[in-house]
Amino acid sequence: MKEDIEQSKNKLHEDIRAPLIIQTNKRVKEEHVENGCYEKKQDRCMVYLSTFVAVCGSFAFGSCVGYSSPTQSAIREDLNLSIAEYSLFGSILTFGAMIGAITSGPIADYIGRKGAMRISSAFCVAGWLAIYFAQGALALDIGRLAKGYGMGVFSYVVPVFIAEIAPRDLRGALTTINQLMICCGVSVSFIIGTMLTWRTLALAGIIPCTILLFGLFIIPESPRWLAKIGHQKEFELALRRLRGKDADISEEAAEIQEYIETLEKLPKVNLLDLFQRRYSSSLIVGVGLMVFQQFGGINGICFYTGSIFESSGFAADVGTIIYAIIQVPITALGAALIDRAGRKPLLLVSGTGLVIGCMLTGISFYLKGHEIAIKAAPILAVTGILVYIGSFSVGMGAVPWVVMSEIYPINIKGAAGSLATLVNWFGAWACSYTFNFLMTWNSFGTFVLYAAVNALSILFVIKIVPETKGRTLEQIHAAINAS
Repeated sequence: MKEDIEQSKNKLHEDIRAPLIIQTNKRVKEEHVENGCYEKKQDRCMVYLSTFVAVCGSFAFGSCVGYSSPTQSAIREDLNLSIAEYSLFGSILTFGAMIGAITSGPIADYIGRKGAMRISSAFCVAGWLAIYFAQGALALDIGRLAKGYGMGVFSYVVPVFIAEIAPRDLRGALTTINQLMICCGVSVSFIIGTMLTWRTLALAGIIPCTILLFGLFIIPESPRWLAKIGHQKEFELALRRLRGKDADISEEAAEIQEYIETLEKLPKVNLLDLFQRRYSSSLIVGVGLMVFQQFGGINGICFYTGSIFESSGFAADVGTIIYAIIQVPITALGAALIDRAGRKPLLLVSGTGLVIGCMLTGISFYLKGHEIAIKAAPILAVTGILVYIGSFSVGMGAVPWVVMSEIYPINIKGAAGSLATLVNWFGAWACSYTFNFLMTWNSFGTFVLYAAVNALSILFVIKIVPETKGRTLEQIHAAINAS
């Protein structure tokens, strides 16, 4: 009996892989070059417009993250908040994001990618309005929690939506724009937060959400989601709008439809079902990258950059401004390289830079603590932090989200994406919460610990993470099933 069951499972997996392999071979024969005739016929204006609309959610995400830093003193003074009350206001964002992460996948699967973005935008707008009208700590916290929920949904659905609408030769670059716009949102909040009142800055946060909500009436839904729920006519119409009226979509449509039909033979999954062996490879890759992204120290270093510079003896204002300036162009560089260099090379370069940055910063604290080369310590600290943030921005910041949006088969994408996003936000909270305790324990040891985690991430990428550059989502899933 057990043997029959195993044979049935193996046959089912072969049924999933076989048509994809046939389609892949057919495509290879027909294409003359990597970006051949098929791609050149496509009009990609709607793809670019759809990406722009979606990443307005990423910009809103960044605005939420960057809001609390420039407004701290003004809010505390106007509303007479204690340090503890403002700390709760700052940290409650991650709790809202964790709730959003848990629900993001099911919501995106049930009402669609556009529907999930509408709900996320509504929560963010409500949160900003609650903060604008706040007269005390309670309204501030409610607004911050609502924004956090919207962020949690955005962090999953935006990269997934972009990955599902983009042609394979643009998928990496367009998905990376998600991280670029998050960085832009943070930087803009830092800059205009020094010129606007905290209430006006809250109203400014509504702008990207408004653009997104109006834009969603113009752009099409994800064709892969429409195919999954059986809306054949809408699926073909959405794919036609994304590829252009003169493009030949028959092959891509057939490949997507055939893959969806084979996936329908598999049972519906919930969170516990993800731990079955058939999904283990993709689950380990997606969740593992999120673990290394967060526990490598990014949120502790990001949230407390000013205090790190002060502790090392470097001017906090100057260091923070430099930090904010460099992350946007370096993230843009990563977006330009991801479909040329590939995902794994960027992750390896990024991981190496993170190790170097952590070690330089740790050495600066060691020198200061032992009163060795006192004048060199601040320079080492700022160099280490800038190397760290530059390395994170070029690879580890964006690429895990790109890979997460690519590797999960569509039948588990909702549950698996929610799990990966939840792990990410839990790591963000854990890292930011423990950073000050670790620095009190041993500043040098803190950065050595982060360096060790980032060194492990390099080994993880080499051994476990597949290269997904230049492959359709269906080809990626077939290869992972075969591994």
